[in-house]
Amino acid sequence: MNREHTVRTSTLAALAAVLLLTGCGGSPADDGGSPAAAGAGSGPAPRESASPTDLEPREPRAERGDDQSRQRRGIRREIPGIGPRTHDRIGPRTRQVFVVTGRSTGSNRATAVLYERDRRIGWQPVSGPWRARNALKGWTGDHRLNDLRTPIGVYGLTDAGGRLPDPGTELPYDQGPAFTPSGVNFEGESLTGAFDHVVAVNYNREPGSTPLDWTRPLGVGKGGGIWIHVDHGGATKGCVTLARPQVAELLKRLDPEARPVVVMGPERHLAR
Repeated sequence: MNREHTVRTSTLAALAAVLLLTGCGGSPADDGGSPAAAGAGSGPAPRESASPTDLEPREPRAERGDDQSRQRRGIRREIPGIGPRTHDRIGPRTRQVFVVTGRSTGSNRATAVLYERDRRIGWQPVSGPWRARNALKGWTGDHRLNDLRTPIGVYGLTDAGGRLPDPGTELPYDQGPAFTPSGVNFEGESLTGAFDHVVAVNYNREPGSTPLDWTRPLGVGKGGGIWIHVDHGGATKGCVTLARPQVAELLKRLDPEARPVVVMGPERHLAR
């Protein structure tokens, strides 16, 4: 079905100038690099709350006999690696889940898979597995400004943007030069092109706004500016990165009507 795309122009030059002095998960006062230093930006969360628990409870679990029948017919009711506590945070109307699984709490390497739910056959992988990178110091359930850790949780994916034109996403897409990073990352790798395409993660941000918006509903101290963006060859300050073609593919697949979310964290945590 064709849907009308909402393409927003970039924010004012003054805002762009401020953001280009910040790092991924940083603040306007952070001198530690540009937004590309690990990805600045964030994705919209439901307006009522910016926490990972703001999603609807899942549908009641089917009886054992129903599950066995589904298995015989090749139906996957649950997402592999996602335990009941994590699954409870995925709303029953969500039909797209992007799972980013870290190797351990302290690891900055991960694997990413996009799942879609079909009423007849259940959850099925449609893209991936892909290699991904996350924050330098791994993962945290209590993200703080500049802690160099990626927040664990379930967050909506509703806004996108980038320096380059919209690759064909149905999400609102903000294009402009404010997505041009500068400087280098932790080990001297160039950040050029890291924000050519980004998907904002709904951690501590205002939903429905450009990824460049600095509004922090939970307060500045809880960090923010968490994006899924183009890999720059190293760990991030808080974001998740994928190879360039994979970011473009993710953008093309994400459908607002499917209420997409990202489920991200270390393997053992997601399996709870």
